Amino acid sequence: MKKIQILALLAMMAVAMQAQDNVNLDTYAGAQLTTEDLNGTARYVGMGGAMEALGADISTMGTNPAGIGLFRKSQVSGSFGVLVQEGGKNFQDGSKLNVSFDQIGVVLATRVGPTNYVNFGFNFHKSRNFNYVLSAAAASINGSSQNRQTYIKGRRGDLDTYWGESQIDNLYLESGLMDDGAGNIGFIDGTDYEFDRAHTGYIGEYDFNLSGNINNRVYLGLTVGIKDVRYNSYSEYFERLAPLTVGAPTEVLMTDDQRITGTGVDIKVGAIIRPIEESPFRFGLYVASPTWYSLYSNNTTRIGDVRQIGYDVKFDFSTPWKFGVSLGHTIGNEYAFGLTYEYADYSTNEMKAITDSYYDWDGYYHENTSVDQDMKRNTQQVLRGVHLLKIGAEKRLDEHSSVRIGYNFVSPMYKSSGVRDQTINSPGVYMASTTDYVNWGTTHRLTAGYGFTWDKLRLDIAYQYSIRKGDFYPYMNGLSVGEDKDNNLPALTNEAGAVSVKDSRHQLLCTVNYTF
Repeated sequence: MKKIQILALLAMMAVAMQAQDNVNLDTYAGAQLTTEDLNGTARYVGMGGAMEALGADISTMGTNPAGIGLFRKSQVSGSFGVLVQEGGKNFQDGSKLNVSFDQIGVVLATRVGPTNYVNFGFNFHKSRNFNYVLSAAAASINGSSQNRQTYIKGRRGDLDTYWGESQIDNLYLESGLMDDGAGNIGFIDGTDYEFDRAHTGYIGEYDFNLSGNINNRVYLGLTVGIKDVRYNSYSEYFERLAPLTVGAPTEVLMTDDQRITGTGVDIKVGAIIRPIEESPFRFGLYVASPTWYSLYSNNTTRIGDVRQIGYDVKFDFSTPWKFGVSLGHTIGNEYAFGLTYEYADYSTNEMKAITDSYYDWDGYYHENTSVDQDMKRNTQQVLRGVHLLKIGAEKRLDEHSSVRIGYNFVSPMYKSSGVRDQTINSPGVYMASTTDYVNWGTTHRLTAGYGFTWDKLRLDIAYQYSIRKGDFYPYMNGLSVGEDKDNNLPALTNEAGAVSVKDSRHQLLCTVNYTF
């Protein structure tokens, strides 16, 4: 490339720095905040969470609020557990073994008639536990490399946009890795790479519930949820290079430290109906609004001795609507069976940039936002609707003890052809500090549990095994540029290919309940 192109790139860097206040997440980073784990009380987890029609468990407050309407006595409960990553390793702050406080809640049952109750509830639980170490490596990457990606983007004109180049492109241009020593921008072939990322933190959900029943036939409920996001990520990407000239770099290490914090709010409504008075069979319906998040992000990214810090930036993000139906049935006092189906279309995830903020004449603070339309189209191309099926059963052994079993099937959120597109004109791309992504597949969960009741106390324990597999890419795969005959530049393709990764976890959970 000619030196004049370098000057154009530097000019765009200044534009990008001015645009930092409008930064937001991209499709893949936002998807991290939308999914939920199977977590809560040990009884709920032991039955695979299939209690949206059975009710009478504090954890149903966060799915079908009407389940709290089945309580006839007040109850308080607390849960803690141990989470182990199978085949994982310790990396930075990430550990394959984590002890977690998972849930605490209370239900106050109030009789308002011979068979009618109005109940109030509060529950905290970790809807998402981020503790996980992701590792991937490729022994051969076909000559592709991270700085080759930046070079191709420059040749294509993808850097010549309003936002300027991304933080990653900035760092490679500043690092000297792409300078051939004569002031020309070039690239170095890569031979292999190693990648590690430690995810830590959680999404804590605080649910406030109002529910009740009408003649023990119809149960209604409303829950308002407040979510607290505390997500931390530290990654190291190590790439070995095949230098084209003597003295050129033979390896490069990129590190990224990201913090996302903020809050969100959602509303859930639900109903449980017993259609036949003489039968315990019941069905449930529930709807959850999107979670409307207001979030902050801070990044520190480094390549070698070149360091770039992204200051705290604010953005808005919303998740999809959720719809669920459920069935429940009991046989005497011995058996209970539950089945739940839930659907959410994650292609409707929406990023919003804050375009400006101001105080009105009364001193109130306001913000104007706009939807990132380019990222919205990318989200529609990458994500899709997810089907969740939960099945659970409980067998009462005697007056004091019960056993439980459950299973979950969660269809893939990501399309197998999904790409973290680094060429679209979006602040979510150009201010991103990482380029990697994973297209995760189907999630399977197997659960089992045991409960023991003594007077007003009940102790529940549960075990959960979850597994999902995916394809890891270090950067957008297959980015190419055609031949430039005028400048004698060849056609190029940057294709590292996919590496298979796995996320399998074991969880042991314990809950103590007290009825009063």
